[in-house]
Amino acid sequence: MATLKEFEDSLREHGMHMALALLERLRARDRATRTIKPARRLTGQKMTPDLARAILDLHAATGMTQQEIAFKVGVNQGRVNEVIKHGKWLDDDPHAPEAVARDRAKARMRSDPVAKRPPAPRRASKSAKSAVKRTNAARPPSPQGQLIFGDL
Repeated sequence: MATLKEFEDSLREHGMHMALALLERLRARDRATRTIKPARRLTGQKMTPDLARAILDLHAATGMTQQEIAFKVGVNQGRVNEVIKHGKWLDDDPHAPEAVARDRAKARMRSDPVAKRPPAPRRASKSAKSAVKRTNAARPPSPQGQLIFGDL
């Protein structure tokens, strides 16, 4: 598959100036109509049982994809998939796995992440390293020998 740049180079090599002019006019038209659009969704909605029911209704009544439903209701596609495939978020049970996971994540966000880090592993001191060297030096050599290519 050729890229647009390769296509343009090929047109230039073959002297197709009319096609190059047409390509340039299309580029100018695209630049003139190009706009910077805001993000599709600035903040996600909190999943509620009502929102989950609305997702199920949209899924059953329309032929919309999960991505289209997510865009329409203001959540991400993963949440729509959880509702449709796994029936999550359909009740207000605070002990439901998704509610427990949400609450844990919120608690982690509120807590100080630096204080929760495990302490860094300590490096061995020089005296401990020299003690290991001494014990290795005291071992007798193993009875295994080395093979040399000429031995075979």
